[in-house]
Amino acid sequence: MATQTGDIRQLATLVEVSQTLASTLNLEAALHSVLEILEHHHSMIPSMVTLLHKESGALAIAAANGLPADGLQARYNVGEGITGRVVESGKPIIVPQVSHEPMFLNRAGRRRNLQTHERTFICVPVIINRRPVGALGIDLRFRKDRDYDRELKFLHVVASMIAQAINIHHLVEAERQRLRDENQHLREELRERYDFANIIGHSSRMRQVYEQITQVAPTNTTVLIRGESGTGKELIAHAVHYNSPRAKRPFIKVSCAALPETLIESELFGHEKGAFTGAQALKKGRFELADGGTLFLDEIGDLSLALQVKLLRVLQEREFERLGGTTTIKVNVRLLAATNRDLEEAIARGLFREDLYYRLNVFSIFVPPLRERRDDVLLLAEHFLEKYAREHGKPIKRIATSAIDMLTSYHWPGNVRELENTVERAVLVCEGQVIHGYHLPPTLQTAEGSGTVPHVSLIESIEAFERDLIQDALKTTRGNRAKAAKLLHTTERIIGYKVRKYAIDCKRFRT
Repeated sequence: MATQTGDIRQLATLVEVSQTLASTLNLEAALHSVLEILEHHHSMIPSMVTLLHKESGALAIAAANGLPADGLQARYNVGEGITGRVVESGKPIIVPQVSHEPMFLNRAGRRRNLQTHERTFICVPVIINRRPVGALGIDLRFRKDRDYDRELKFLHVVASMIAQAINIHHLVEAERQRLRDENQHLREELRERYDFANIIGHSSRMRQVYEQITQVAPTNTTVLIRGESGTGKELIAHAVHYNSPRAKRPFIKVSCAALPETLIESELFGHEKGAFTGAQALKKGRFELADGGTLFLDEIGDLSLALQVKLLRVLQEREFERLGGTTTIKVNVRLLAATNRDLEEAIARGLFREDLYYRLNVFSIFVPPLRERRDDVLLLAEHFLEKYAREHGKPIKRIATSAIDMLTSYHWPGNVRELENTVERAVLVCEGQVIHGYHLPPTLQTAEGSGTVPHVSLIESIEAFERDLIQDALKTTRGNRAKAAKLLHTTERIIGYKVRKYAIDCKRFRT
């Protein structure tokens, strides 16, 4: 009957140990709780869990119960003492009478009062993937009739549960470290990607933009980025953030034009559970998510007057309430805003608040349209060519002279975004190593689109195409007519004739 009662108690203990280990990811706290359970149900005290230290290779106490404070600092080498031998061999050791065992080192202060109460020490290995990583050691009051096999089986199960918890802890820590490393790597990638030194363009207008970014980025000043659609305003906002002291904090973007007016307030300020139909849980707004970092409000000129009032309050007081809430939330957010609209005209028409305009327009950066920075068109085109050739696995090396002339002459109403789309399309349709004019979309090839191609006859068009092919071949061969003839599968005599006919200067290709 006593054995049956003991079995029930051990089973109940194992259930409690299992629940304890599963209830927390704090390994040290879980191990302490397990040792307290063993003391409470089975009077196993003192007790300790020792684990191998990765760097030193020594055994250190990870958790203990009933040991003196100075004993918690005890260390064991593998193979040293009872605990060290258990970890070295991976096999349990039972010491029925501790006072009779010379190998019992007592570094943790177990041998106190042994003359009054003789103790039994049982130590079992903690094994992960068939390799001992530590040991569970417990003390019991010595009894001649104690069933050691029964106690040993019970402790083996407890040690196995501890091993599983340790393994899960290691996996969780490894995943956390992987995520930390990945997060750091992505942050560095973003920082490099949006470093304003990587923004393409050497024109005087763009140099002025770089200078403004350098001036304002290190501050907390509100910035208003202005320019036509497709000029790269978001890229400028990223550059300001990732070159600021807030670079390691969140960068949160909200497109005021993309969200319906009924949702944008909830997106900006969040909402409480039950604030409206469908609000089944509390949701943090973009201002809260950007706390400590930067909030970028794109197309702010599309914001309704009602939301302009609430935004003005946040900018003035740096506080707000969630939708349906009463608690005031304070935030530390740097605001960047962008618009392609004429805000001064919107103010005159009563569509934009003048006081909000002055709050936003502390430091203004105007991003010039592509037609006003024609010197950058070729740089941008080559950048996009390299990007999309790599992305689509195309062996395209360069842009032909005819295509360059078309790109630099076009007026680009869609700005950099249109140029990027144009180059990507050209990469997709090009089957060779050079992008020619006929790879570009029709809008660049017609007088209506570019105003550069006159109405010519078929013969004139063929001659223009032939001239471009010969110039490209001479450019490739650095002005060598014989090599150019081989590239075009013709003779040097014919190339010489065509060079004279089209008045091509071969010398300019030799440098």
